Amino acid sequence: PRPSPDAIARMRYDAAAKSPLIAYLLWFFLGYGGVHRMYLGRWISGILMLLLFGLSLLLTLVLIGYLGLGLIALWWVIDALLIPGMARRANERLIARLAG
Repeated sequence: PRPSPDAIARMRYDAAAKSPLIAYLLWFFLGYGGVHRMYLGRWISGILMLLLFGLSLLLTLVLIGYLGLGLIALWWVIDALLIPGMARRANERLIARLAG
């Protein structure tokens, strides 16, 4: 017998749901590059974080980049508090997409 549409939707959700644990691991190891934000579907802010990090890293040669690295560090710490909500919203968007 074929699985019910609800079972299929649940399997799709389980396959695509975003894990806060994975987000925290990405945040800890690659957070300065915004990878955790991209994982949670926040591509624009993730790419912006990556670009700001890259530009700041280049500008450390003339000492200006340390300001940007400081901003990235602050953003990184704040994101530690925001990850559970970002994961929840990403999963709610997934549910809405699967239900529609």
